[in-house]
Amino acid sequence: MTTQRNAWIHAAATVAVVALGIFAGLSRMEWCVIVLACAGVWCAEALNTAVEFLGDAVTREQHPLIGKAKDAAAGAVLVAAIAAVIAGIFVFGAHV
Repeated sequence: MTTQRNAWIHAAATVAVVALGIFAGLSRMEWCVIVLACAGVWCAEALNTAVEFLGDAVTREQHPLIGKAKDAAAGAVLVAAIAAVIAGIFVFGAHV
């Protein structure tokens, strides 16, 4: 994780969301939503990292298909992060 800048951002966001959840006194169901949202982002980030490492292991040269695979994996992280933000808005919006 030390070389993955985005993983550090996700880690900080996870810590902030957990702290906010404790402060807000979330219900069990709300915690389930938050945990699933965070897990989805972390799973997407792990798969993105795996695709990047695998692509780099195959070749260090630019290859259009490897580039597309890396872009698709990064896009999956973005979709998961956007979905997590929307879930957070629904969960925490009720406490504001």
